[in-house]
Amino acid sequence: MKLLRNLYLILGSLLVAGLVACGGGGGGEGSGLTAAPGVTVSPGLAGSPGGSATDPAVNSSSPSNGATNVSTSTNSRSNVVTGTAVSATFSQQMDVATINSSPAGTLLTFTLKETTSGNNVPGTVAMNAAKTVATFTPSAPALTPNTGYTATVTTAAKNASGMAMANPVAWSFTTRTTPFTAQAPVDLGLAGNYAIFAKTGIDNATTPAVITGDIGVGPGVTSTAITGFALNLPAASAFSTSAQVTGKVYAFDYAAPTPVNVTTASNDMGTAYTDAAGRLLPDVVDLAVGNLAGQTLPPGLYRWGSNVTLPFGTNVTLSGGPDDVWIFQITGTLTTGAATSVFLSGGAKAKNIFWQVAGTSVTLGADARFEGVVLAQNAINFGSQASTNSRLLAQTAVNLDRNTVTQPAP
Repeated sequence: MKLLRNLYLILGSLLVAGLVACGGGGGGEGSGLTAAPGVTVSPGLAGSPGGSATDPAVNSSSPSNGATNVSTSTNSRSNVVTGTAVSATFSQQMDVATINSSPAGTLLTFTLKETTSGNNVPGTVAMNAAKTVATFTPSAPALTPNTGYTATVTTAAKNASGMAMANPVAWSFTTRTTPFTAQAPVDLGLAGNYAIFAKTGIDNATTPAVITGDIGVGPGVTSTAITGFALNLPAASAFSTSAQVTGKVYAFDYAAPTPVNVTTASNDMGTAYTDAAGRLLPDVVDLAVGNLAGQTLPPGLYRWGSNVTLPFGTNVTLSGGPDDVWIFQITGTLTTGAATSVFLSGGAKAKNIFWQVAGTSVTLGADARFEGVVLAQNAINFGSQASTNSRLLAQTAVNLDRNTVTQPAP
């Protein structure tokens, strides 16, 4: 009997070892390994091992997995400084009640720990209005410098239908060696749904333009203010189309819900402009007297009390990671000359770059290449064949001239 019991123990141990060998190293994207249900995976593995493609999953995170030099604190709208927030973007709408946690520690679905010590970071979790992004905000005003952190979302997170994630999701990042307050992205609201949104009109004087993304005009402005696009409007439709737009075209005189939506987008554009203009404590003031030629700019808040230019044939490089944010506050005009370029390096993303321009115009020269979200108090004017990876949000008009405009990737 004792021999038989020992045999069972040996066989059980071999079975466990075999399962670990099959699944224990899984979860790495592109690893090709099969993981058993419950194995912790990284963000971006929709339909992760052991689950179905229809299960909720974390598609992306901020900071991203493996990020280094993450800021210890963040300045956001109304200049509220908090410890750097950590967010998870889900593949579908989630049940808020399974994720939100306020006050701190009342729900442990989404947690943040110091990687080495295992100490929990106190904080609260809240979902966005769309119920697709959960954000963990530390209670302390800053994370600890030169420290590794690990965020985890457990399978207690459920979608709106009550379906749980197949696997817990975890990702890690490391803070900068010294304290640093970064800027939170400017919240564009519904204005962020557009590649071009202009309060008074969009003029495409010389065809063809190539627009990737939706375009629209503001409250009370009819489709007659969108010129040069040969719009096709089906009867009683909420949007029109154009051969020059890979997306939809919206105007106030279209069917519901468009009038309400463009009014909201216009208001959100104004709120975003005010937020960007109102950020305090800039990292750099009046850099190079407004001449950006040859500059390499790390993330941060920049302010100029003058016009800003990028002269003919020159370039500026924005160097930083995929989670880094640049906000440029410009009191005067922004003018890029012909054949100029804004380059991104180190994984920097156009969606995290904000050009807030209070002057009479933003002018992009002929054949110029530009990156980032433009928040213009007045008009945005294009030279011939200039191209942008941008959202162009103007409180008056956007004037095109055979241009290519691409809405930035998420």
